[in-house]
Amino acid sequence: MTHIVVEACVKCKYTDCVEVCPVDCFHEDEEMLVIDPDECIDCAACVSECPVEAIYAEEDCPDGQEKWIQINADKAPDLPVITEKKEPLADS
Repeated sequence: MTHIVVEACVKCKYTDCVEVCPVDCFHEDEEMLVIDPDECIDCAACVSECPVEAIYAEEDCPDGQEKWIQINADKAPDLPVITEKKEPLADS
């Protein structure tokens, strides 16, 4: 299993989570972060770091957020890896 980023991260993009990730599995686009399921080692270090509770174990995905499992898998390979904390989006 892997962890995923869900809708709560959209237009928010806090990056506290990327600093604790031991395998650099986070990727970013203009609006949010996603997790590469092929890189995630399911350590859960990132979960408690997210101030908006946008990271879940795939098997604990909240009802109605299941589409984000595939979104993370599809987007991650084409986006740059993020490993250092940045300022969140101004609208967050």
